[in-house]
Amino acid sequence: MGARPALAARMRHILCLDDFDQAARSHLPLPVYSYIAGAAETNQSFHANREAFRQYEFVPRVLVDITGRDTGITLFGQRFEAPFGIAPMGLAALSAYRGDIVLAAAARRENIPFVMSGSSLIRLEDVVKVNPDAWFQAYLPGDDSGMLALLERARQAGYKTLVITLDTPAAANRENNVRAGFSIPVRPGVRLAWQGMTHPRWLFGTFLRTLVQHGMPHFENSYATRGAPILSPNVERNLGDRGHLNWHHLRMIRAHWSGPLVVKGVLDARDARRAADEGANGVIVSNHGGRQLDGAVAPLRVLQRIVEACPDIPVMLDSGVRRGSDVLKALALGAKFVFVGRPFSFAAAVAGEAGVLHAIDLLKAEVSRNMALLGVTAVDQLDPDCLISHATFSQPEYRP
Repeated sequence: MGARPALAARMRHILCLDDFDQAARSHLPLPVYSYIAGAAETNQSFHANREAFRQYEFVPRVLVDITGRDTGITLFGQRFEAPFGIAPMGLAALSAYRGDIVLAAAARRENIPFVMSGSSLIRLEDVVKVNPDAWFQAYLPGDDSGMLALLERARQAGYKTLVITLDTPAAANRENNVRAGFSIPVRPGVRLAWQGMTHPRWLFGTFLRTLVQHGMPHFENSYATRGAPILSPNVERNLGDRGHLNWHHLRMIRAHWSGPLVVKGVLDARDARRAADEGANGVIVSNHGGRQLDGAVAPLRVLQRIVEACPDIPVMLDSGVRRGSDVLKALALGAKFVFVGRPFSFAAAVAGEAGVLHAIDLLKAEVSRNMALLGVTAVDQLDPDCLISHATFSQPEYRP
């Protein structure tokens, strides 16, 4: 993998994941920043995701020898060094130079999972060369033959774990994108040109560098063949009709995919249980970071009931995780693993692979430190007795 890239001195002030958001706000053109940072409609679900974590407080234990604590975890037979991974994020190469490559390389170096987005601008074959353990997240095309062709392409490339996102039957109402001047594909104009000129580090270090060295970015992984270009005055991105997708398609995918199959975007315990019965090997409880149905419940609020419904498969979570304390709260409520999205995208944008590595280090250090302060030496020791909920002001049951 070569030498670990060094973090630039100008990034040394970043002490937590939220600091990357502030750095990216000034580094990125407003339309690009808004695409990553924003959510749907009134951002109700986006804010609810963070509020859900604030509803819980820790109940630490004392006089525990924590010197040998271990943040690692085994998932689908593979050992990872931390109980969190990098969630799939579309258009990563628009905000960071070779963004998907940067994220994949950092995840491999730190031995955490990386999920390659189907809405990416770099070919999935190129990413898996950098990280042979990367997972592939697919947005399913609208026809059965197209679905199977995309799965075969991912299999041929070497992907072992497949993630199917289920919460996108229709396009979300992302008004913030419209207000910020962002569209997919990106439409050239005076406003966009001005944003580029006033953000020269992004313009020359990401966008123009990509055009010169790799040509116009396209949506590379929505289908078995190349999709639309990212920048176009008149071409519409063809997402395909996903409104007809149903449980038949999950069974079809299961029959054609031999590796681990994970479904993402589940919030109802009945759906989670049926997915497991249909052959899913794991579930990611998620509301898409608040980017789809505004008003959808925060995943943390329904996590326990989904864990109870699916004791036979790992239940994972994303949406709203920003601190090591969030990771531990999700694990205490039954999650096997969590995924983090926006902060890693911002880290890649402002500081490349070194930025992503720094973000991973910060979150890993928070997990380890908070485990020590909780009196926990392994992540599987976390359970609901470690928490008190504001909603009920319940006291933990006394267990001598």
